[in-house]
Amino acid sequence: MDFTIRAVRPEEYEELGELTGQTYLDDGLLLHGADDFYLDVLKDTARRAREAEVLVAVDADGRIIGGVTFAPGSTPWADIAVTGEAEFRMLVVSPAARGRGVGEALVRACADRARAVPECARLVLSTDAKMVAAHRIYERMGFVRTPERDWEPVPDHRLRTYALEF
Repeated sequence: MDFTIRAVRPEEYEELGELTGQTYLDDGLLLHGADDFYLDVLKDTARRAREAEVLVAVDADGRIIGGVTFAPGSTPWADIAVTGEAEFRMLVVSPAARGRGVGEALVRACADRARAVPECARLVLSTDAKMVAAHRIYERMGFVRTPERDWEPVPDHRLRTYALEF
């Protein structure tokens, strides 16, 4: 690997926030584009880092090329994970770093963290139907669809869910 996965540092909050927000915008994942309320949530890495665990992938030059938020179940950043589960959210990889295994490495780091959470039985996630490449990664890693948990964070925006059992 020509990159490293580690915890985000305070001096990197803005950079990761910009990468996360811009990735969601560029990939068409925000229903209202630049006016979407969720853009501010995506950019607020400082808050995420205070309330959850935020990981980054950095290249050999120290540039952030990806990031993800990890949350044990029943904590503020867990949308669908309950006690006994963990969840990851806001997985992004910069366009220039795609195809290098960065996303998979970030997911593996989350799986490792979930396995370390006492009594955690599974890692769960929500994903947009448009994220076909991500779905292939999840399925290759052993995640299975859990359609009974699919949900709508806002009206007319249904998210698919997956789980990895331990």
